[in-house]
Amino acid sequence: MERPPSARQYLVSSLFLMASGWGGLLLLIFVFQLPPVVWARWGFFALWFTALSGTALPVVYFLNLRFPSNPPAEPRSIVRQALWVGVYGCLVAWLQLGQVMAFWIWMGLAGGLIVVEYLIRLRERARWRPPTPMGHHAASTDVYESGSTPSWLEGDESSQ
Repeated sequence: MERPPSARQYLVSSLFLMASGWGGLLLLIFVFQLPPVVWARWGFFALWFTALSGTALPVVYFLNLRFPSNPPAEPRSIVRQALWVGVYGCLVAWLQLGQVMAFWIWMGLAGGLIVVEYLIRLRERARWRPPTPMGHHAASTDVYESGSTPSWLEGDESSQ
């Protein structure tokens, strides 16, 4: 079984995303006190997405660590799941601005994103990868550099 990725991989990016997202939102709302013009709203959504994704990254990492799957979630899957949280938060905020957010829309959006992530993970698990020994690449060319052919590529000599 493969070892899960360490939390250090996500620490710097998570802290950077949280600081830039939440710090930018504080500046945008409290310091600049901008009226709700178009570019201020787009800035809000960009900063909101950054803040939610950065905040969700360690949470998603620990959820994947606590509830492991077979095969374990790759680092790109963990980042993608944190980005889904940011997308969901932006969609909810956008719909709330138009005052069309209702409980069933909230649930439908969450369910839809969960189904999409499930299907992506299902596809990732369905892709066959040849087993490789630890520390070697699947398409390693160092076997052929010595000039000898691997034994599994040679024909069965007993059948000749």
